[in-house]
Amino acid sequence: MTRVLVVDDEPQILRALRINLRVRDYEVHVASTGTEALEMAGRYPPDLVILDLGLPDLDGVEVIQGLRGWTKAPIIVLSGRADSVDKVEALDAGADDYVTKPFGVEELLARMRAAVRRTGTPEDLPRIRLGDLTVDLAAKRVIREGKDIRLTPTEWHLLEVLLRNPGKLLSRNQLLTEVWGPGYADATGNLRLYMAQLRRKLEPDPARPRWLITEPGMGYRYQPSPEDVGAHQG
Repeated sequence: MTRVLVVDDEPQILRALRINLRVRDYEVHVASTGTEALEMAGRYPPDLVILDLGLPDLDGVEVIQGLRGWTKAPIIVLSGRADSVDKVEALDAGADDYVTKPFGVEELLARMRAAVRRTGTPEDLPRIRLGDLTVDLAAKRVIREGKDIRLTPTEWHLLEVLLRNPGKLLSRNQLLTEVWGPGYADATGNLRLYMAQLRRKLEPDPARPRWLITEPGMGYRYQPSPEDVGAHQG
């Protein structure tokens, strides 16, 4: 299910898009301010963002810049500003497309489908073996002996970032920004807590982890075991 974040300060637009997208099997989260949008994106990392430029607290371009600091999710700007200067500024900041209000829902849906196609399909994502575990990045599942291991959205996002960078040291700042978003770079307690939770769920011996390794004073890395490397599937 594609997760969409809709950001607009007009309640009727939020309501209309939430209804229309949910009917079409999208997972929808909404925000009415830029600050709320960045917080929501950190909590529920979106697959696609629909963003109004005219927000009450932050300009939409600032929101785009904040999102682009840590996510590659497509951003479709939805705005009443028809001036080409605004469009260029939004696109230069990292937006993928621009739809001018008033808009047709079918046109917006077509733009959304095109944006998601450009970022790659879930089938491109790998399955990764961790001992007797299989992590299916496309289906967002962790499976042991045919049974699902339940992860919270934040635990999943943290695990996914680590697994996508095998062997690479990721600093605490990088992980906090990637998983929680801008403004959380000092929340090291969050990172320690969620790493501990992941190890309890996934590691055979959480006190002596095989895969989710701490580099003291620096950060964390996912270290594939030699016997698991051949089990990575594209």
